[in-house]
Amino acid sequence: MAQPNVPALSEPIQQATIVRRDRSHTYKVFVRSLGAWWPNQPFSFGADEIKAVHVQESTGGRVHEVWADGTEKDWGRVAAWEPPNRLVLTWEVPPAEGTEVEIRFSSLGPTLTRVELEHRGWDKLPPERLSAIAEAFAGRGGDLNEGWSRILGHFAAAAES
Repeated sequence: MAQPNVPALSEPIQQATIVRRDRSHTYKVFVRSLGAWWPNQPFSFGADEIKAVHVQESTGGRVHEVWADGTEKDWGRVAAWEPPNRLVLTWEVPPAEGTEVEIRFSSLGPTLTRVELEHRGWDKLPPERLSAIAEAFAGRGGDLNEGWSRILGHFAAAAES
């Protein structure tokens, strides 16, 4: 049986996508429509129970999902708020809590934006924690890189529509 893809202790996960829309629009879709494009299965606490995902638009702001019954579950906090250039989130979603996600938005033209994502902080986690993370993602049918690739694919499609 193949081992799940576990990031090296010092190696962040890096992904990028191109969105055929301007940078400001792309940033706004990422932040204000997160709940509409984020694939809840399997990348959330509530899955089919989620009614909304909110990002409080300021440094220190909360990032959380809201279920149909009113339950709220934190995903993290906004560590850096620099619209429309950059967004950094602490990541508190098991199994990868204690890591950080940075999203950068670069204009490549009037209607073309490069979105780069870096999920880092793996070097702060003990090896047994990394193994648990890899097992969790493998159980979901993929690995950490594939997960972010899928998420960015959903985002790009939503931002372009």
